[in-house]
Amino acid sequence: MKREEKIQKIADYIRSGEKNIEDITIGMEIENFVIDKNTLETVSYYGKDGVGETLEYFMNKGYEPYKEGNYVLGLQKGDISVSTEPGSQFEVAIKSNTDIERLERKYISFFNELIEYLDKKSQNLVTLGYHPNKKIEDVKILPKKRYDYMYDYFKTKGTMAHNMMKGTASLQVTIDYLNEEDFRRKYFIANMLTPILYGIFDNTYIFEKEPLETYTIRQKIWENTDKDRSGLFDIAFDKDLSYKKYAEKIIETPTIFIEKNGEYIYTKDKTFEEIIDEYGIDEGLIFHALSIVFPDVRVKTYMEFRMFDEIPYPLNFSAVALIKGLFYNENNLKEMCKIGEGTTYEEALKGKEYIQKDGINATYLGNTILEHGKFLVELASKGLDENERKYLEPLKELLKEGKTPREKFKEIYEKEGLEKAVESVTLKVEKSDV
Repeated sequence: MKREEKIQKIADYIRSGEKNIEDITIGMEIENFVIDKNTLETVSYYGKDGVGETLEYFMNKGYEPYKEGNYVLGLQKGDISVSTEPGSQFEVAIKSNTDIERLERKYISFFNELIEYLDKKSQNLVTLGYHPNKKIEDVKILPKKRYDYMYDYFKTKGTMAHNMMKGTASLQVTIDYLNEEDFRRKYFIANMLTPILYGIFDNTYIFEKEPLETYTIRQKIWENTDKDRSGLFDIAFDKDLSYKKYAEKIIETPTIFIEKNGEYIYTKDKTFEEIIDEYGIDEGLIFHALSIVFPDVRVKTYMEFRMFDEIPYPLNFSAVALIKGLFYNENNLKEMCKIGEGTTYEEALKGKEYIQKDGINATYLGNTILEHGKFLVELASKGLDENERKYLEPLKELLKEGKTPREKFKEIYEKEGLEKAVESVTLKVEKSDV
């Protein structure tokens, strides 16, 4: 198969995600740390009261399991998918929907049941961007073959890859695109906004058991994971960005491993093009190749915002509402294109660098991150109906105080210590009929 044909197949796969305007949806994935209430230590996957036992509990409640050998590593039931990250972080994906209220209803229903079960085991779910009381070498990696291969591969790629795998937790938000021009426009805007979104949703003050003097450690971790596949993609700022151009990036990137006939094969540094030459190409392999890159904004058959630290409820739904209000309103898209017009890859990188030093007081595109955040909240409000504007309120109030989730945690930590600070970000979801 010629190179152009390979690229076209990947581009066609991305194109298959196009939606009619009446069918566009928004989705979310949530990662949480499971910790012991008394010791604040991470709960391992293994053994009695481990995360594996929790997955088995839900399997017995009607969830379809995903297994490797005797290990239950994932679950699926209706619109809820559960998976486990390398450091036993508990990840829940809620199928994308047309309105935020439906997402919230499913979120509340699932997490109420999970919290009730974990409470019996004296365990909590913690909503932070990095584990608050564990060093990375003390976290045992999950029994997934793919994680073994990634762990080994990243040893030579970045100094913080293992921090990424075992120490981080995030919120991810997904949106759709209508056509290739809509894809180009949204991808540019999303990447242009990356420094702002990192800044206002920063939620990590403790790193490797010590307070941080810098900000947005999440982006530093990703930038030091594997430059081939993480951080900003420079193509986002190209005027001729297209499905094919994104596909060209993917075909040149090593896939690390592939799955064939139910078995994982460690492919190391072989690019996706080399994999195609050796094994052929199908939709499963294309999906894997698109999934094994980790940029700030990732594309599959939808667009995924990956710069948010995990944040408490209901602030997490502010992030969802912000993205929906900004990206699903034509006037707002035009306004953001005007704001970002001419922004270069180098300027966005500088913006990310500045916020690591100065947080939301950093200047980017002529304004502070804080002022950008306030403006974006007001803009998003215009793009939401009256029923969904309420979801922006937690973020609006936080920015009004001139703070981020990180600063709220820091205040409690400095006044009352780690235990009280962690308690403040322990997930609590009250029963509701929303």
